[in-house]
Amino acid sequence: MISPRYRILSARPAWTCIQCRANSSVASRAASPHVHRNKTVLLDKAARTRFAPSPTGYLHLGSLRTALFNYLLAKRTGGQFLLRLEDTDQKRTIPGAEERLYEDLQWAGLEWDEGPNVGGQYGPYRQSERTAIYRAYADSLISSGHAYRCFCSAERLDTLARHRNEVGLPLGYDRKCADIGHDEAEERAAGGETHVVRLKTDGYPMFRDIVYGKTGQNRTGGKKPMDFIDRVYEDPILLKSDGHPTYHLANVVDDHEMKITHVIRGTEWMASTPMHVALYNAFNWTPPEFAHVPLLVDKNGQKLSKRNADIDISHFRDSGIMAPTLLNFAALLGWSHTSRSDVLTLKDMEEMFNLKITKGNTVVAFEKMWFLQKAHAQRIAATGGPELEELEDKSEAAAEKLVAGTEARFETSHRDVVRLLLQADAKSYTTPEEFIDRNKTFFIAPSNRPAYEPAAKDSAVPISTLHTAAAAMSLVPEDHWTVENHRFNIKSYNTDPPTAQTETDKADGELSPSSAASIIAQDKAFKKELYHYLRWALSAGAPGPGIPETLAILGRAESVRRLEEARRLTKPEVTHANTCRVPKTPIQSPSVENADKSWMGSLAPKE
Repeated sequence: MISPRYRILSARPAWTCIQCRANSSVASRAASPHVHRNKTVLLDKAARTRFAPSPTGYLHLGSLRTALFNYLLAKRTGGQFLLRLEDTDQKRTIPGAEERLYEDLQWAGLEWDEGPNVGGQYGPYRQSERTAIYRAYADSLISSGHAYRCFCSAERLDTLARHRNEVGLPLGYDRKCADIGHDEAEERAAGGETHVVRLKTDGYPMFRDIVYGKTGQNRTGGKKPMDFIDRVYEDPILLKSDGHPTYHLANVVDDHEMKITHVIRGTEWMASTPMHVALYNAFNWTPPEFAHVPLLVDKNGQKLSKRNADIDISHFRDSGIMAPTLLNFAALLGWSHTSRSDVLTLKDMEEMFNLKITKGNTVVAFEKMWFLQKAHAQRIAATGGPELEELEDKSEAAAEKLVAGTEARFETSHRDVVRLLLQADAKSYTTPEEFIDRNKTFFIAPSNRPAYEPAAKDSAVPISTLHTAAAAMSLVPEDHWTVENHRFNIKSYNTDPPTAQTETDKADGELSPSSAASIIAQDKAFKKELYHYLRWALSAGAPGPGIPETLAILGRAESVRRLEEARRLTKPEVTHANTCRVPKTPIQSPSVENADKSWMGSLAPKE
């Protein structure tokens, strides 16, 4: 019986996020008879997976997704995740690319169990250090008759290709060197004659892909109807003339030697997989399971270029995107998970990962990434820990940069303000710089604020009423200056019943429905105007946390200073009838014992 820990694909249909359903191409839904859909795939053993990048470029969004899927499959099944560098193309290797690769993967949280700088029993893990291994395997294929040495010059091969192209025939090799005797070929090679090693194959088999089902072109060789001149064969090169392996030989040998059980990679490699399967057959090896994931395209359907700096992992990191956000975003690009929420941590994904991968190209909508950034900021602000410390570090640095060269001065430290802001406004977090800029009035006092304008053009709330409410707020003592008290006190402001009551109201002592509706409308209009005024007074109208949170973060001294400044900048209107009940402050009635203390909310003395 298979252990539940290895039953990674549920038999029930997996939930697919709206983005994936919308972005999957129509063609992907029209499955061919060979495609198996929603079938249960069981793993009865731990998976060994690998990520094998080339240091000819930097890690980009597509390669991060490939690494992530391989990592998650290994972790989900209790297996191992390997890192291998395919660095045989020394001419195209970028200096520093290997170190950047390690940095980017570690920043994202994808630690490898075996690989460079870690070691393992199947190393070395750089292909440039495995050349002798590839040559030995190439020799074994020659000995078994599955490969041969080809001494044809580049000029001859070019002439052959040109000739076949001119007469409209498919390209290929005519096996001129396949008939050279083994001893002669070895003697010529030993003498230093330039040559390559070719795989001798009469065709490539089809294979079963976990995502796409049975696939391949079933190329079995043989003469084609239009091939009247001479038969040609694919016979791919395994060893180049400089003795280094091609990608195909090194890839197959390494996966076999390193005991890789599952290969997850982009669909751009599907065309090469039949050749790899042919190589496995030639060696008499069992190939790993293959799962090809869809290409990433932009909204115009164009493939995202890995040369585009905008999808380079360092670009995201330097722009302030958090690692949990980027991993979450990358995972949703083609994966159909079973969670009700798209907001997933790496641990969440490790516990639920399956190989339910959508078919067809996946459109990358970066709006989703920003949604996830805000969601993860809220999660981090609520849970705390090292992630929150990192978020605070970066936001504090952005705040320090903002106030540099200004006369900003507040009693509260920038770190404390940042911490409070993240608790109150994480839902608006995008990048450290944008978050601090959005909330810059908490670090730099507003200057040259625009003239106050009522929230509603036909507002019946006098500015003096707003001044009185703000003044009452200023009387709250320091030890009661909390978000909870501010929220309760603001909520406590209400509206007096209409002065003109109907005869029915007077007789019954109860308000009519119309009078009650009028009270509600007046109260709603007053609260709207009060919030609008306080927003202008405290932060010059800039968006940010709620008013109670804003008061608490600014602190009593700075809040009172700004409220007083706002009062001076607005002229009280005395021509409007005051229909709203406002708190009577001790300043207005200090000697009246029974003065209305409703404005004090939680501070009102108990009767």
